Amino acid sequence: MKRDAPPTADQAVPTVGEGAYRQVRSDIIFGKLLPGQKLRLEKLKTAYGASVSTLREILNRLASEGLVVAEGQRGFQVAPVSADNLRETADLRLLLETHALEQSFASGDVDWEGRVVAAHHRLKALEARMRDGDRGDIQAWKRYDWEFHQVLISACGSELLMETHADVFDKYLRYQLLALSYRGDIAAEEHRLLLEHALERDAAKACEVLARHIRGGVEHALATGTIG
Repeated sequence: MKRDAPPTADQAVPTVGEGAYRQVRSDIIFGKLLPGQKLRLEKLKTAYGASVSTLREILNRLASEGLVVAEGQRGFQVAPVSADNLRETADLRLLLETHALEQSFASGDVDWEGRVVAAHHRLKALEARMRDGDRGDIQAWKRYDWEFHQVLISACGSELLMETHADVFDKYLRYQLLALSYRGDIAAEEHRLLLEHALERDAAKACEVLARHIRGGVEHALATGTIG
């Protein structure tokens, strides 16, 4: 399923089931539902305003995405995390994003360039606030991070590739948020270089920066000691 940015006011209101799915998924990714946490249907029913049967469908759907573990008769729990899984997720993200980036740089037009510049501008503003010590809007920071990387590859010509990358990016993002991993000026400079190389259409240099960016994020997250 395609992972869209948060809906605007003029977009169609999702059904109760779809709205609950999005909220449970977001709460897992942003760490409100912690790794290994038991997901009791009766408790979730109150928290998310959905029926037990709807919640069971939602949790099975999330299990198919690797964010929830179905325990047979024992119910469900939030998928655990590990250093090995983080590295595997990061490697898959790099593989997908590198391929999509090369295709996007080759095909992107002037409108694509404009979207890349605009997305970087929004991300840069949030990074400046984070650098100044304002950590109050972590979700906005990561949303703009997500948007910038998605726009960079948005001209790749493959909806399936975009959707697959978005799913993997979310799993990588979950680790960053669990570790509250922010690399400050290093990450901001890497984003600036990605913008520069995108406008130059230099995919080789951009892929080198992307590899440093993702692998650096992994090591920084692991260094916090919050991921076993």
